[in-house]
Amino acid sequence: MNGFVMPIRGAARHERMKKGFYTIMAAQFFSSLADNALFVAAVELLKTSGQPEWQRAALVPMFALFYVILAPFVGAIADAVPKGRVMFFSNLIKVVGCLMMLFGSHPLMAYAIVGLGAAAYSPAKYGILTELLPNSQLVKANGWIEGLTILSIILGVLLGGQLVGHAISSHLLAIDLPGIDTGIDTPPEAAIASMVLLYALAAAFNLRIPRTEAPLQPLAHSFFGLVRDFSRCNSRLWADKLGQISLATTTLFWGVSGNLRYIVLAWAAVALGYDTTLASSLVGVVAIGTAAGAVAASLRMRLDQATRVIPLGITMGLLVIGMNYITSSWIAAPFLIVLGALGGFLVVPMNALLQHRGHNLMGAGRSIAVQNFNEQACILGLGALYAGMTKLGLSAFGAITIFGVVVAGLMWLIRHWHQRNCVNHRTEVDHLLALARSDQH
Repeated sequence: MNGFVMPIRGAARHERMKKGFYTIMAAQFFSSLADNALFVAAVELLKTSGQPEWQRAALVPMFALFYVILAPFVGAIADAVPKGRVMFFSNLIKVVGCLMMLFGSHPLMAYAIVGLGAAAYSPAKYGILTELLPNSQLVKANGWIEGLTILSIILGVLLGGQLVGHAISSHLLAIDLPGIDTGIDTPPEAAIASMVLLYALAAAFNLRIPRTEAPLQPLAHSFFGLVRDFSRCNSRLWADKLGQISLATTTLFWGVSGNLRYIVLAWAAVALGYDTTLASSLVGVVAIGTAAGAVAASLRMRLDQATRVIPLGITMGLLVIGMNYITSSWIAAPFLIVLGALGGFLVVPMNALLQHRGHNLMGAGRSIAVQNFNEQACILGLGALYAGMTKLGLSAFGAITIFGVVVAGLMWLIRHWHQRNCVNHRTEVDHLLALARSDQH
């Protein structure tokens, strides 16, 4: 790994983050905490209600659905409206999704509404970083945001697992409101009700996010105008010789990581005999490694060095296949930590490079919406594939093999793509790397 790391030089290392950055971190933490706890609770809700396994697998693509459908609009809205206000209303939409899940809607439909809130939230969350902070702090800021997000994933899946377990759910179900029949009678329902409070807390932090001095960009006047604008932004980022590589890498990483979250739950059940509470701890173990890798990358990577981490993606794919040979939790935990660390070290510099190119090519919100569209389309596609295979009887071991081969193979193609760009478009690539290097300082 030493061949891929370089220290951040100059004054950027010693610059202090602006006060509003920590408010953004707090809001992101509690919103993401609830997202991940809700996922575990929704899995258990479908399981205990006797729904087929393919529906549990379908939770992942259903969450991604509105990211893809609304991509042309949420980025433009994030650029046209103060981003703190967008984040506030996005969390309220997540509350609506939780209430739908509790009071009669099909869990897949309700979870899609939570995904709608997340789709609106993401462009504002990441876009405000480029408005609030200088380019020299983008890698560091991404490291903190991603690290904190991974921490919320760790605690969120653990919280969700514990809330659906007997020890805590029995106390939650014992809470009685005089004269009110809430209809909350099962452990997963009690866990989902608890998420409403976390989303409300995140919304409260959103109200304290400061307005930045970045000018608001007006919306296009028509539905088709927004679609055309988004299509141009998407094409422009894919045409950029660094943007296309960073976008392809992060798209594949999140496509696989989003589905791996459920695959680890399914794999732990068949390979280790774990229930949902115990299996959720292994998802947290992966996240621990990812957090460590993310923080390490934020401290040691330079923006112009980001493409050097691509070979780590090939290694990740090969390690995913290795999960098939693990039958002991003593081996599984450290193995998954290493797998997560490689992913964290890969995604932070590539994500920062993608934001840098997107910010230079278009508005911050639009560039994040393009990123979300591609990443969530990958999650949706791979998730639909996995759910379909599960419905046809594919085992968790088979899914792991497929995902590992896909990751390693596609990462190899991306690496070859970048090498070809460096040969055929050397002047352009060198210019873009020089721009990244100057902005880093």
